[in-house]
Amino acid sequence: MLLVRAPVVAGQFYDVDPIRLNKQIQSAIERAKSDKRAMKKIDKKITAAVVPHAGYMYSGWVAAYFYSTIDRNSPKNYIIIGPNHSLAGSEYALMKKGLWKTPLGGVTIHENMANELLEKCELLEHDVIPHQYEHSIEVQLPFLQNRIREDFKFVPIAIKSEVADDSLLDGCRIVGKAIANTISRSKEKWIIIATSDFSHYVPQKLAEDVDNYVIKPILKLNEKAFFERIAEKHASVCGVGAIATAIVAAKTLGLKSGKLLKYATSADVSGDTSAVVGYATIIM
Repeated sequence: MLLVRAPVVAGQFYDVDPIRLNKQIQSAIERAKSDKRAMKKIDKKITAAVVPHAGYMYSGWVAAYFYSTIDRNSPKNYIIIGPNHSLAGSEYALMKKGLWKTPLGGVTIHENMANELLEKCELLEHDVIPHQYEHSIEVQLPFLQNRIREDFKFVPIAIKSEVADDSLLDGCRIVGKAIANTISRSKEKWIIIATSDFSHYVPQKLAEDVDNYVIKPILKLNEKAFFERIAEKHASVCGVGAIATAIVAAKTLGLKSGKLLKYATSADVSGDTSAVVGYATIIM
C-alpha cells in the first residue's frame, strides 16, 4: 500500500490553489533574479544549500535565491534535511517510502537511496511520526515542482536540534559523512538541501548581529565553530542539526566554502522590527 502524506501547511504557509501557488513562486523567483549582485555569486554546480522554511510571504523570496538556480536540467534527486520542530519520534528520522502531496501534485521518495542510507548509517531510523506535521521539508517541494516541472525524487530527514551540544554535533558528523559517501557512489546526481530559519522573535538589530555571527562559520564550512557560536549567543536557529549535517556532507564531497546569497528578516515584509525572524539562503 502506498503511503501518502497530505500537505499540512497548504493554505497557511503557501497558497492552496495551484495556479496562484505557481504565480506566488514565480514572483519570488523573478524578485531573486533581479538581484544581479547576488546572481553573480552563483556557481552553476551547487552541491548543497541552506534555505528558510517560513511562510512564503515572509521567506519565500529569500529561498528563491537558491531555487532560481534550479531548472529542468538540474539534478532530479534531493536529500532534504530539516528540523524536527515537534521533537516527536527518532532523533535522526528518515522516511524511506511514500508520496508527499502538495497542491502541485505528488513527489515520490527515492526508496533505493533511502534504504541505502538506512543501511550505511546506524543513526538514521525509518520513522514517519516526525514527518507527519513537520512543515520545514514540505514547503521546499512546491519550489522544486515549479522549477523542474517533471518527476523528481527526494529523501526527507528530520533532525532533533533542541540543544546544540557535542552529542548532536557528533551525530550530524556521522550522518553528514554517510550522506556524502552514499551519494558519491550513486550514478544519479544529488543536491543536499538543509532548511532552517535563524533568529526567532528578537529585535531586528539583535537578529542581524547574531545571525551574521553564526553564518560566518557556515560559509567556511566549519561545523564546530558554528555550534560554538550558537551556544555562545544562545542563538535560536531551529535547523542547527540540518545545517551542520549539510556542512559535513559538503566537506566530505570536497567543497571548501559557501556563499551567502541573501539575508533578510520578517521585518522586510511586515515592517515590525520589534520581534523578527531571520532568513538566509546559502549555497555550497
